[in-house]
Amino acid sequence: IAATVAIFASVYAFLPIGDWLHSFQTWVQAYGPVGWVIFVVVYALTAFFLIPASILSIGAGVAYGLWGFPLVVIGASLGSALSFLAARYVFHDRVQEKITHYPRFRAVNEAIRDEGWKVVILLRLSPALPFSLQNWFLGLTPVGFWPSQIATFFGIMPGTLLYIWVSSLGGEAAAGNLSSDTSLARYLVLGLGLLATLVVTVVIT
Repeated sequence: IAATVAIFASVYAFLPIGDWLHSFQTWVQAYGPVGWVIFVVVYALTAFFLIPASILSIGAGVAYGLWGFPLVVIGASLGSALSFLAARYVFHDRVQEKITHYPRFRAVNEAIRDEGWKVVILLRLSPALPFSLQNWFLGLTPVGFWPSQIATFFGIMPGTLLYIWVSSLGGEAAAGNLSSDTSLARYLVLGLGLLATLVVTVVIT
């Protein structure tokens, strides 16, 4: 967790993230409802090609505020479904070879064999295994398509909401839309939410 925070801090310090997000925000908003569809498709392809989608999640919060939440959930769920089907029916052997190098995946495979969708939803709540790799891995396990995707849809919601909330607050603060009193109250609630998420993450993992 500390390493992740350090990486994000370094990224924000040395890369023009703010400029990128502003450009993204302007671009997708210019298309109106069509921009929503574009965002969902791009997010799904990002997940499918094993590209970390955290920047897109942040961009959704900045561009759409809390309305970015359903866009990210839909995009991530679509990417998960595409990866699952590709792993199960197209790239099974290649993905299986890659998975053998990850003891955690082998252990989770045995758990899924016994508990199915229950383990899937816990996986989605925990960042112990990368989301994009989880998508491909699940296609190799005994779990069915619909149970895994329904569990994914609901399991990614808490983490996604946290991402969107943090980025939307940052966008509002940058635009000067948060008063000092409102900002303090909302950041206090955010801090409590982060603490609760940390505790749940550790327990689930």
